[in-house]
Amino acid sequence: MTSLALPNTFSDRHGNAMTDADHPALIRQAQAGDGAAFAQLLAQHYDTMFRFAFRWCGHRSDAEDITQLACIKLAQSINQFRFEAAFSSWLYRLVINCAKDWYKSQRRHQHDNIHSWSEPEQAPEHYAENTIYLQQLLRLLDQMAEGFKETALLVHGEGLSHAEAAEVLHLKESTVSWRLHEIRKQLKALQQTGDGSWEPSP
Repeated sequence: MTSLALPNTFSDRHGNAMTDADHPALIRQAQAGDGAAFAQLLAQHYDTMFRFAFRWCGHRSDAEDITQLACIKLAQSINQFRFEAAFSSWLYRLVINCAKDWYKSQRRHQHDNIHSWSEPEQAPEHYAENTIYLQQLLRLLDQMAEGFKETALLVHGEGLSHAEAAEVLHLKESTVSWRLHEIRKQLKALQQTGDGSWEPSP
């Protein structure tokens, strides 16, 4: 059986996590309705938004849908950013919420193909990870309690520290650390069953 131990990263290292290199002035211009400023801000973050969406669902076409939804939501809600936290943290939260909304919409329409065990679609060239392995991990994470999936993706996919992930998720840093510990414990328990069944560890 393929090892299901939590990897150091869910993807290649060609892309970096979102940064706050953006000047606050650019964000304020976008908030004031400057279309060029908004386009520049979106261009700076689009690739990372898409990469995170791809890690979330494991399929290129689904990731494109989620990213499109996130772009629309960003345009609608950018004025809600109050500079009280890092813009990257706020934007990660927005993409996570869009991914969850998209997932619920797919379930309502009975087109929930996020974790199909069929041959996965071609992954983006920049994300050369084993997509079958990624889908297996995502499927396992989805069987855990609410919040575990985004915690794993932020830390092990995006390379955020426990403190940074806690800021995105509005949690205590200790909660993030506990979740990651539980994920490793559950994946180890699953690997030990050897048959792909889910047996939560006590």
